[in-house]
Amino acid sequence: MTLRHAVLAALLDGEYSGYQLAKAFDAGVANFWYALPQQLYAELAGLERDGLVTGRQVVQETRPNKRLFTVTDAGIAALERFAAAGSKPSFIRDDLLVKVQAVDRIAAAPVLAQLAERARIAAGRAEVFEKLLARLRGGLDEDAFLARGARIGPYLTCLRGLAFERETRDWCERAAGVLRGRQA
Repeated sequence: MTLRHAVLAALLDGEYSGYQLAKAFDAGVANFWYALPQQLYAELAGLERDGLVTGRQVVQETRPNKRLFTVTDAGIAALERFAAAGSKPSFIRDDLLVKVQAVDRIAAAPVLAQLAERARIAAGRAEVFEKLLARLRGGLDEDAFLARGARIGPYLTCLRGLAFERETRDWCERAAGVLRGRQA
């Protein structure tokens, strides 16, 4: 996958400025694709140049003008080709796991602190996903939304993000408990 596909998928929900797109990435896309705002702006320019999105200028009186972007039919076709292509399995590449791997031969205190911090961050992200999922459901319970919701893709990817963050929190807490128990 490329950033190009992630941007096109995020723009399926409507017309976004670069700033709004960056916020959408922070809220719902960051669980499967991370990008800096500068990367998003550069990608939007490339997508527009390639005819996959179209942009329009919005004149604002009290703020700088902005450009709003929408996906074109060519952009939808690019997403369809991407969806038809095979997907590679994901893999974990995490420096904290390297530290835990080595913890039998290095000082455990810094690793324990980092596990606690990672668990705290994951718990906070899980809360964000829970709120986002509730907002996406719009008052429906989950089963009803999954059966009749208008845009199910963002919901399903947020469910994956929630599961990932909860599992990360749980693993960090368990690993820290094991390490503390072995120190006693």
